[in-house]
Amino acid sequence: MEDYVIRPALESESAQIKALINVVGINPTGLDWKRFIVAVNAEGLVISCGQLKPHGADILELASIGTLPAYRGKGLAREVIEALLTKSPRPLYLMCIAHNGPMYEKFGFRIIEGEDMPRYFRRIKKLFDVTDVFRHSSEELLVMKLE
Repeated sequence: MEDYVIRPALESESAQIKALINVVGINPTGLDWKRFIVAVNAEGLVISCGQLKPHGADILELASIGTLPAYRGKGLAREVIEALLTKSPRPLYLMCIAHNGPMYEKFGFRIIEGEDMPRYFRRIKKLFDVTDVFRHSSEELLVMKLE
């Protein structure tokens, strides 16, 4: 494995973070470089990232977890998540496609349903479920919580 460092993002890496999020095809909204932890290789390329994204005053989401395809399977996402979890208050929420749920369960996240979800997450899940009629993906959106 080539050398890399896990650290808080720099403003100069903002465009790389946005490009990585675009490559991996996850939600491109709310990408503020100040909230990101990144894995950067020896050439200065952001190869993995994640953030703690606020939704109001008291709701925080583990979000924007992504790794460039050429660097997957090397534990980078796990290291980024661990770095983010060390500084995050609880509870902490996340949204993911169902096939990713078991990965987050390893960190202690548990699936929550309906009224256990903050309003923001209920709205997003409902929107996802409605649009699934058009996407025909049969993938379920999970909302998970870490106490």
